[in-house]
Amino acid sequence: MGADSVPQDYEDLIRVIHDKYDGMSKAYQNIAVYLTQNPNDVAVMSLNAIADTCGIHASSFVRFAQMLGYKGFKEVQAVFQRRLSTAAPGFQARIKALESELSDRENVGGWGFLHDLVLRDIDALQELLNLTTGETIEKAVDLMEKADTIYLVGQLRSAPIVDLTRYILTMLGKRTVLLDASGGLSTHIAGTMRPTDLLFAVSFRFYATEVVNIVEQAATRKLPILAITDSTLSPLAKNATVLFAVPEHQYTFSRSLAAPMCLAQSLTAALAARLQKAPDPRIPIVTQP
Repeated sequence: MGADSVPQDYEDLIRVIHDKYDGMSKAYQNIAVYLTQNPNDVAVMSLNAIADTCGIHASSFVRFAQMLGYKGFKEVQAVFQRRLSTAAPGFQARIKALESELSDRENVGGWGFLHDLVLRDIDALQELLNLTTGETIEKAVDLMEKADTIYLVGQLRSAPIVDLTRYILTMLGKRTVLLDASGGLSTHIAGTMRPTDLLFAVSFRFYATEVVNIVEQAATRKLPILAITDSTLSPLAKNATVLFAVPEHQYTFSRSLAAPMCLAQSLTAALAARLQKAPDPRIPIVTQP
């Protein structure tokens, strides 16, 4: 790749990474996933800090950049920095403040964990706004509204998202089926889905094998798929009719569900507004106050 053809903007860089992803080594694939999941961190963190976070030697990042046609990783970071500089007003300053806050490890104990998690969630929610378009929301709600039955699948830490979505959809009178892992029948039940139905799939690293298999099965049968995942390089991404890639920050213990949970709630709220023909939709109450 010549110097003139090296990607100079974020969208082109991500496109090149996608094109080359399947032929990359495992280490390079891990780097690619990190870059697509954590664009803000890539812009503001040092190479050594990024490498430590990923558990991959810094020299591998340099070679990864050279494989893409750059002289070194600093040129890749420059692309991410330009992207960040054109984000929402004040966002870059907030990110730098966030980085400073997170580097202060004097806040130890339970409150310190709460402090760090809230700061990261604020960043994740803002990133969700930056990456999600109204057009994509409308396409997703179109699929949900038209579906005879919405099949929901999400396991491991994705399970709370589909559980909440099932509750809201059921209260709205929408026919739903939760492909629960218990009983070992999820894949078999998914096989009964019809072209007029919708598969609503949620999965994050490390992706639940059964969820991936169900999505691939549905794609083979040309069924519509609404996917919420963590990267455009996710195994769910290539088969999704509508894709929401919600980047996640690296956590030492666990990753927050704040952003994907907010996204799922917004989709059901938008669907409720259509079904109820009201700008301020309500979930019917189950019990009297």
